[in-house]
Amino acid sequence: MGGIIKEGVLARGLSSSSKVIGTATVKAVKGKRLIPTRAALTLTPSAVQRIKKLLESKPECIGLKIGVKHRGCNGLSYTLEYTEKKSAMDEEVVQDGVRVLIDQKAQLTLLGTEMDYQESKLASEFVFNNPNIKGTCGCGESFSI
Repeated sequence: MGGIIKEGVLARGLSSSSKVIGTATVKAVKGKRLIPTRAALTLTPSAVQRIKKLLESKPECIGLKIGVKHRGCNGLSYTLEYTEKKSAMDEEVVQDGVRVLIDQKAQLTLLGTEMDYQESKLASEFVFNNPNIKGTCGCGESFSI
């Protein structure tokens, strides 16, 4: 099961002064076996390329930061923001020249997760293939661990 950050949601509501990119919805991902790693989060090549493209327009930012909020009928929802600095308790993942910071509150929810970027005719979105998610809500806005 995994969380999704929809590009359409990302584009709407962004002001030039805002750092927030968007929140994530949740999608069940079945039958995908994840490769164990020491990193809290691994990025697919398509996710790396999309993050690089997003950061081109924000030279003051060092990377993206993943967080988690209490929201929705199932408990938790991912957030994704531009970040200009690393906080003391952030987990840092550097892969292929891309920095992703994980907020302290989100670290345990993301262990072993693969972050992917997928494009189709209907959607462009970041997908979190997360083996830790035990349940999702019907609306796709939240998940539980």
